[in-house]
Amino acid sequence: MTTNKRVVLSSDHAAIEMRQEIAAHITAKGWEAIDIGPTTPESTHYPAHGEAAARRVADGDCAFGIILCGTGQGIMMAANKVKGIRCGVCSDVFSAQMTREHNDANMLAMGARVIDNAKAIEIVGAFLTTDFGGGRHGTRVEMIKALEA
Repeated sequence: MTTNKRVVLSSDHAAIEMRQEIAAHITAKGWEAIDIGPTTPESTHYPAHGEAAARRVADGDCAFGIILCGTGQGIMMAANKVKGIRCGVCSDVFSAQMTREHNDANMLAMGARVIDNAKAIEIVGAFLTTDFGGGRHGTRVEMIKALEA
């Protein structure tokens, strides 16, 4: 388990309310939520928000990132372009647990138009409390990392 308890959160305009609710929830659970916006409902570009959060994780400022857009797909794709990021899009608890345990994911993407806030909080809880399993999964994560070179 990581000693860095900082989690960066970002979204596009479609997921502001969900992001803010998640930030409040994880703060109440003892994590430090670094919410980098946006704060207004004007249309924004999810690639910029995914990249900004991913850079905070890749440089070690934050242990994990939680990013949101309408489906979670686009913002996840943008985040995964940043070296060192392993971001999975999840709509259920099992997937969140497995992306941490098997893939050592350091970012979680979700879709505000796919799941509700209560489900998102369940998923975040599973993601933040599941450790990486190592072993044969470590070998596979190293293979993923090699693709970045």
